[in-house]
Amino acid sequence: MATLSPDSELYRLMSQFPRSGRVQWIGLRPAREVDMVPVDAVAAVAGKGLDGDRYMLKDSSGKRGVTLIQAEHLPAIAVLSGRDDVPPALLRRNLVVAGVPLVAFKGRRFRIGEVLLEGTDECDPCSRMEAALGVGGYNAMRGHGGLCARILEGGTLRIGDEVTAMP
Repeated sequence: MATLSPDSELYRLMSQFPRSGRVQWIGLRPAREVDMVPVDAVAAVAGKGLDGDRYMLKDSSGKRGVTLIQAEHLPAIAVLSGRDDVPPALLRRNLVVAGVPLVAFKGRRFRIGEVLLEGTDECDPCSRMEAALGVGGYNAMRGHGGLCARILEGGTLRIGDEVTAMP
């Protein structure tokens, strides 16, 4: 994405949020192909990831230190995959966040509670979504996979933490 001038109208529009969001769910992936472990709080380590999550050791760049998905997308994924609902653990994202459009955090800094993050890229679905959601699960998640983020300043992430864009 091209860098926008801070004086441009598009920059102004992309910097405005009607409200802050909230963390609704936290989960850790302790290893590949094992169930997610839901937690109420977790230590976020700057430049690394979440304590107890397999990506903390795997991703040395820190670009995938935290994965987030928007709560408002869970019903859409359920409908598109032919399910009544989709428990967050099936989607293998660390945080479920409600009230803010996560796509707007790509390439910008935001804060969750005391933790400062930077959205690095969209979190595209993986082939495991076919097993988790059934045939077509991969396609059901396309465009709804969420966001990957780098941890710039660590701290503790908690359910209920406020999610706010940084100026």
